[in-house]
Amino acid sequence: MEPRMTGPANPDVITAVQHLYKAIHAGGVDKRLLSLIHLRASQINGCSPCVFSSVQSAQKEGETAERLHNLVAWRDTPFYTEQERAALALAEAATRIQDGAPGVTDEIWDAAAEHFGEGQLSAIILEIALTNFFNRINRAVREQAGKTW
Repeated sequence: MEPRMTGPANPDVITAVQHLYKAIHAGGVDKRLLSLIHLRASQINGCSPCVFSSVQSAQKEGETAERLHNLVAWRDTPFYTEQERAALALAEAATRIQDGAPGVTDEIWDAAAEHFGEGQLSAIILEIALTNFFNRINRAVREQAGKTW
C-alpha cells in the first residue's frame, strides 16, 4: 500500500497540534496513560502509524511490553489499575461512535470522574479526540507505520 500524500504538513496545522499537545500535557495525566489511550483508540481504528508511534512513546516513558501487548484485551487481564481501566473504557466509548453505539454513557463517565479531576478529564478527552483526528487522517492518506512524530 502506497501513501497517497507525501508532502509536508501545513505549518499552521502543525502549530495548532503543538498547542493541543501542550494543553493535553498540562492536564496532569500520566504520560504513560496518555500513550495507552492513544494506542487503544488507534487499535480500534486500525491506524498502524499511530499504533507504532504510541508503542514507541509508551516504551520511552517506561511502559512494559507485557502491558502494551495485552492492551487489546485490557478488560480480561490483571495488568491495569482501576484508574487506567476507567480511562480506557472512556477512550473506547468516545472512539466507537458509529451509528447505534451508546457512546460515553453516564456509567462510563462517572467511573472516569471517580479517578480524575475535571482538568485531567479534559486532557483525556482531548487526547482521545486528537488521536481519532490523526487516525482518520492517516487512514485517508494511507500513511505507513514506522514513523514517530
